[in-house]
Amino acid sequence: MGMTVAEKILARATGQVAVKAGDVVEPRVDVAMSHENAALVINQFNEVFQGTGLGATVWDPKKIVIIFDHRVPAESSKTATNQKKIREFVAKQGIPNFHDVRGDQGGICHQILPENGYIRPGYVVVGTDSHTTSHGALGAFSFGIGATEMASVWTLGRVLNVEVPGTIKVVVSGEFKPGVGPKDLILHLIGRLTAEGANFKVIEFHGGAIERMSTSGRLTICNMSVEAGATSGIVPADQETVRYLREEAGVTEAVDLVTPDHDAVYDQVVEIDAGELAPHIACPHTVDHVKPVGAVEGVKINQIVIGSCTNGRLDDLEIAAGILKGKKVAAGTRMLIFPATWRIYKQAMKLGLLETLVDAGAVIVNPGCGCCLGVHQGALGDGEVALSTTNRNFKGRMGNPNSEVYLCSPAVAAASALTGVISDPRKAV
Repeated sequence: MGMTVAEKILARATGQVAVKAGDVVEPRVDVAMSHENAALVINQFNEVFQGTGLGATVWDPKKIVIIFDHRVPAESSKTATNQKKIREFVAKQGIPNFHDVRGDQGGICHQILPENGYIRPGYVVVGTDSHTTSHGALGAFSFGIGATEMASVWTLGRVLNVEVPGTIKVVVSGEFKPGVGPKDLILHLIGRLTAEGANFKVIEFHGGAIERMSTSGRLTICNMSVEAGATSGIVPADQETVRYLREEAGVTEAVDLVTPDHDAVYDQVVEIDAGELAPHIACPHTVDHVKPVGAVEGVKINQIVIGSCTNGRLDDLEIAAGILKGKKVAAGTRMLIFPATWRIYKQAMKLGLLETLVDAGAVIVNPGCGCCLGVHQGALGDGEVALSTTNRNFKGRMGNPNSEVYLCSPAVAAASALTGVISDPRKAV
């Protein structure tokens, strides 16, 4: 019996010839990532060694990556003190892969990892953030864990008691029409599966539309796989993966393209024709409350956000700038742009994209998670409505339970910025 990508990776990480869904394994970890919540992990990690008389030393400093991104620059003394604590820990442990609040290395963790070459196909990647699923875009088995589990990883270098997940195969054929893209695909899929339809499963993406999709688009669909309940989203590594690692991440060593066996066993197969997709919107207050844009056209918007780990990459900014060039954001509508990293920020600046967006009336904010989680920058007022390219729209997600958040693609966001209401980008391109 053949294996899926996740099964092959877990077999390699446990030194076994084969594993199957339902097996319980303890895989070795290749990358362990935390952001500001590393402060919680440090507390748990120190407790592991408390009273043992042993020095609290991480298993492998080179495999730990810590990135400040959720509250940058620090918005409070509490955050600043936690960041200071992490800096001291990083220095003490000799952790080399640390991304502080700096313009030459900073940004959102789920973009920093791929663009800096930390991720490889076949890796087991864990992170203290649910959207760690993003890194399946490069053929890794990547998933989120809690602070206590991460403290265990820092100690042992492996994840304990992992049940090998079953896999849902999603086959996407055809070609996207103008104004439609990866964000619309994943919103459609989440609406189809529901928020719990992929619980404890891996979503493995296949088909011509995926093969032609850029790594940026693959990051978008894997990022939001967790919104259907998935443990991980995976695009089997291919030549696009190699291109990205070589040309954009600077990786020079050999790349192992882990692919599923032809007789791999899947729990479910979902088929989608990309050519039949319309722009999609996730309506308040759940990500699976998905409708075609035509069903919500005309809803008044107070704030539009383009950015986040889901849609803050260069191609996202290019789409928005292309729609907004020479035009103005509607009166009474705020537009915020959060490039995912400083590298992307500087690329967009050199290409004139930021100037185009500013001239249209947008406000450019420093790279980071910003208003996505509702704790820093861009909060909503009572009764306000936001349209955002982020990944969650739960009540209070943008800092106010008395507001509403709709999720969309960069094309929908930009087209709607011009009108002040939810609009179909196919009418603007």
